[in-house]
Amino acid sequence: MSSRLRIQFLGLLMLMGIGALGLRLWWIQVAHGAEWTAQLRGSSQATVRIPSVRGEIRDRNGLALVQNRASYEVDFYLPEMVKGYRERFGPPPLTEYRAIINGMPKDQKEPDIIQIVNNGIVPRLDDLDLARDYNAGQLARHYRNDTEVPFSYIKDIDFRTMAKFSEHDVGLPGVDIAIKPVRSYVYGALAAHILGYVGAPDDTNKEEARKYTFYQGDVDGKSNIEKSMDEYLRGKPGVRYLRRNAKGTIEGVLHEDPPQQGANVFLTLDARIQAIAEEALRAVSRAGAVVVDPNNGNILAMVSVPSFDPNTFIPSIKAKDWKALQKDEGDPLVSRAVSALPPGSTFKLITSLAGLSKNLQNARFNCSGGVSYGDHYFKCWVAEKHYTHGTLGLTDAIKVSCDSFFYQYGNAAGIQSIDAVGKMLGIGEESGLQLTGEQVGNMPGPEWMQVHHPQERWSQAQTANVSIGQGYTLVSPLQLAIAYAAIANGGVCYYPRLVDKVLNQDGTPVLDEHGKIAVPQTPRVRSDLRNELSRDQIELVRKGLWKVVNEDGGTGGKARLEDVQVAGKTGTAQATDRGHKDTIAWFACFAPFDNPKYVVAVMVQGGEHGGSVAGPIATRILERTLAMDKGEFDMQVAWLAPAHKSNPFQMIKDVNYAGGNLGGNDEEDADASQNADAQMASSDASPDVEPEADSAGSVQRRAAPRVARAVPVAAPAPRNFFQRLFGIRRQPAPAPTPPPPNRRRGTR
Repeated sequence: MSSRLRIQFLGLLMLMGIGALGLRLWWIQVAHGAEWTAQLRGSSQATVRIPSVRGEIRDRNGLALVQNRASYEVDFYLPEMVKGYRERFGPPPLTEYRAIINGMPKDQKEPDIIQIVNNGIVPRLDDLDLARDYNAGQLARHYRNDTEVPFSYIKDIDFRTMAKFSEHDVGLPGVDIAIKPVRSYVYGALAAHILGYVGAPDDTNKEEARKYTFYQGDVDGKSNIEKSMDEYLRGKPGVRYLRRNAKGTIEGVLHEDPPQQGANVFLTLDARIQAIAEEALRAVSRAGAVVVDPNNGNILAMVSVPSFDPNTFIPSIKAKDWKALQKDEGDPLVSRAVSALPPGSTFKLITSLAGLSKNLQNARFNCSGGVSYGDHYFKCWVAEKHYTHGTLGLTDAIKVSCDSFFYQYGNAAGIQSIDAVGKMLGIGEESGLQLTGEQVGNMPGPEWMQVHHPQERWSQAQTANVSIGQGYTLVSPLQLAIAYAAIANGGVCYYPRLVDKVLNQDGTPVLDEHGKIAVPQTPRVRSDLRNELSRDQIELVRKGLWKVVNEDGGTGGKARLEDVQVAGKTGTAQATDRGHKDTIAWFACFAPFDNPKYVVAVMVQGGEHGGSVAGPIATRILERTLAMDKGEFDMQVAWLAPAHKSNPFQMIKDVNYAGGNLGGNDEEDADASQNADAQMASSDASPDVEPEADSAGSVQRRAAPRVARAVPVAAPAPRNFFQRLFGIRRQPAPAPTPPPPNRRRGTR
């Protein structure tokens, strides 16, 4: 080939190469330019998930019962910490652990995060007196299972600690200050068993966590309203976009999408009536009370003692505090307002209505001190007082609470009728409130017996027991209040309502997925007794309840008020609560008699009599609530400490308030031969428990010569993004020196 042809060939090759290079550049810069630009932009920024802000919980008048406050905590971003240790000191120490991989145990290695924290982080914190004891075992588990989420080293730090972090440059990668919204239960223990509490989620959504460079999670509702209304209360998280430089160092904030607050939940509670009921119930040790509007089923107050302060659970409850609550023999986490116990004679309301459905309004039965069924003699409570009631009709039998009458009346009505009326009034049925651990109780009958006690047969003796609220019959104060509300309003049984409405932050109602109002304000009717009974029949029972309180010889005379007519029913029963035998005192009532506005049901464990223990409590609640309506009493809603008595199992003979209670009459006694197992509302919520420090995480501070520290193999890392974000300034620090091999953390 001639030299000229060779030159031409080489020129052609050069042109082809230049063309190929140009084509490649076009492909990258033009055809896929947007894609590469996006990737470059993504690699030059970091994202921080900002926790959502929960909505408030308010009472019916808009008074905030649960709000949010800012909480500062020191977090460890463990991957950043390991990376920083590697850059400063070289390869991190390793530890082995046993893992299950493909169903087989296998030894795995990972950076020893405990050594990294103890030798690389804590000494610097200790220099500033910021080191705290922690649980090293929890730290290791967190690093292994929840790497995406920061480890909370110090929660809810005080102002002094916060000031120290602001004044000094900690100079440690992965050690950051976070501001988080946490719950504040404004009035302490007020309505604690209704509001519930929040805590860290049981599981981290790792798929969501991977979307962010740094992840701050939300809290979950753990019990009661916080849990049942969680989907409405939780807001939407925000995102903070941070700028990285070419070396990956955070230099500042690009922009921020702020979090959106969740919806506000308005309860049917009136905080003033709640406070009145809380004050009244603290006269006893273990009790529950419910106040209901009989005209719509709205719950105006629901109280249980002993109680607790839900703020103890925020941001997490310390292990020692959690153990103390669990070991408290009064069991303050149990809501007695939704626990089921034998109702005693308060159940005679249901038996009365069942008999009326069989047209027994004119029936009369004789009380000679007791009635025999089979081989068992069922006594009337007056037998112990050595007299009898004689022959009675329905209203007088209700007035004096004659057991002999109701043994016979209940059997004449039949267990099927008692069962039917009980279920119409919600006995043994779910309320629909979704309160933690709520018990539905028992409305026993032949079918129930076949399922739960197949070795037994139903008999007249069983019906006699049910007729006076004993045997297997179990009712909660909430259920009893709703049942008495039906007789108070003339026959309509409503489902109880606790949530009145749910509003967005702009005041509009929250809608469901179908575009309808998520929580309608319309009362829900469970049943209508007027479809089964005449108005006169219902009025016959109301008259009997009036006689209980207002006529001499009635068992509820201590519930009498001077300016308003109260109608109600006493009850005393025997029960066993987790092995402890109890006398249960009951009183259910409504007022004013002609135009009822309030129904109150009170249950006291360890109360000797319903009329002398539960009756005065119910009257106290009614009296003050009615006076408040008239403007004659002003109940101030204030912070409440938890209700607690040193001897919760002490028997209570009577309850008296200064200036209260007009009457005082015969007190029915519980039949000691009748005993049922109570169904206490379970407290199985899983709070966020902060474990106690272990030996590996214990900071020891003692006077000793300063020890050597690890020698960095590279220059110290620049300030991390939280230090830049919060304006923490770097201060000169002594040059680090290597630690001895077995140095205990924090010693000097």
